[in-house]
Amino acid sequence: MKLFCVFSHRDSHREALNSSRHILAAYLVAWVFIVCSLPTPLWANEGSKVVKAGIAVAIGGALKSDNADVWGRIVSLSGGPGAKWVVFPTASGEPEQSAKSLIESLQKHGAKAEMIPLSDKLKGFDPRTVVADTKWIAAIDGASGVYFSGGAQERITAALYSVDGKPTPMLEAIWRLFRRGGVVAGSSAGAAIMSETMFREPPAILTVMQRGARWGSEIDRGLGFAGPGVFVDQHFLKRGRIGRMVAVMAQQNIKLGLGVEENSAAIIDGGDVEAIGGRGVLLVDLRGASQVSSKPLRVLGATLTWLDRGDRVDLRSGVVSPSPVKLAGKKLDHTSADFNPYNNRVRFYPDMLGDNTILFAMSELLDSPAAETRGIAFSAGRVGGSPTTTSIEAEDVGFEFRLFKTASTIGYFTSKLGGEDYSILRMGLDIVPVLMAKPLYMPLSTAGGRKAGENVGSASVPSQTPAAVPKLESVK
Repeated sequence: MKLFCVFSHRDSHREALNSSRHILAAYLVAWVFIVCSLPTPLWANEGSKVVKAGIAVAIGGALKSDNADVWGRIVSLSGGPGAKWVVFPTASGEPEQSAKSLIESLQKHGAKAEMIPLSDKLKGFDPRTVVADTKWIAAIDGASGVYFSGGAQERITAALYSVDGKPTPMLEAIWRLFRRGGVVAGSSAGAAIMSETMFREPPAILTVMQRGARWGSEIDRGLGFAGPGVFVDQHFLKRGRIGRMVAVMAQQNIKLGLGVEENSAAIIDGGDVEAIGGRGVLLVDLRGASQVSSKPLRVLGATLTWLDRGDRVDLRSGVVSPSPVKLAGKKLDHTSADFNPYNNRVRFYPDMLGDNTILFAMSELLDSPAAETRGIAFSAGRVGGSPTTTSIEAEDVGFEFRLFKTASTIGYFTSKLGGEDYSILRMGLDIVPVLMAKPLYMPLSTAGGRKAGENVGSASVPSQTPAAVPKLESVK
């Protein structure tokens, strides 16, 4: 791409400019010279065609080989049939098998794919040599798509950054592909590396919420193809990862998070995101939160948006474009006079980190007359403790989740996709730490001779003040 700078000169017979205009013209010439000397920007005109930087595709893991919505789409984005792809099985514990499966799926949808042997588990290939090998760098330079396999994401970053933290020649080649409009895709571990900050070897979700995550061991530097200020997490609904995502966002001052569900993908095209595949993507937005702190996690006024397959969002403006099938379905606006919800009540959720619980709670609240719903997340592993113990240990700290409708919360429902599917826009979320009772529960009849129903709860709850323990209430 070239930028042409054209200057016009006044006819010689015109009157000379006064001194102030000469000075202004000199500044203008200098400015244009600088602009014309800069590298081509990510957005530029090439003839009449608008050329953009590349597209990052974060796939939430467990991608099925017959998911044509994802496989066909990434091949189409890279140029369609005949597009050349390179596959990195670097994260996998079985790289040859992983690469073979990925290459077959890409080729089934018209791409031409080959493996880049960057793995310490492949015999005959030294990763330190591969990252500088001109043969493999040339393969990347000749491709329009890169695919990172699942596995352990730290293997990817360890291989593509040098020991002093600089990009290797191979990583520079991948960035060249991306900047010329190519596609960088990855599933599971390959999705985690899409953001500038990634989980490396994370502890349990509650541990992250209680004390944060340590840089360099539990979280670390990713590759950053999703763009600055966007955090990506995978297996999101299935493994209940909402808590750890918000905790790291709070700790690292990251304002936007994309939680990608299994067998689904987020297509990140600059500031535009589209959800495709089997389920969708949860957008976590902390830009309008009134309180954000960590260790332990506390967030007030976060915003959640569930992008079902086919939905889009502009991350810059926050504008969501539901899919045509949703727009043709039922609109759910709790501020409307004709709002007619399906559910007559919402429940209290004893495990907000459960399989798909966060989306179920959002959907049930959206399609109900209630203004909010609540639930908790806690560790049930601690069964000991004296009733008179007053010290607070990590296991004693749980978290209350409060989902609530905002003035701008709306949604869409359809049954045309084979189930009860919602798109949910701008629902509020508070997460606050709470002190859990020790033990959490007791049998009605105990070995100590206590009669059923006799002071069961009072003896087991440590002394605490209302200010220290937010009251948990069921929503009727």
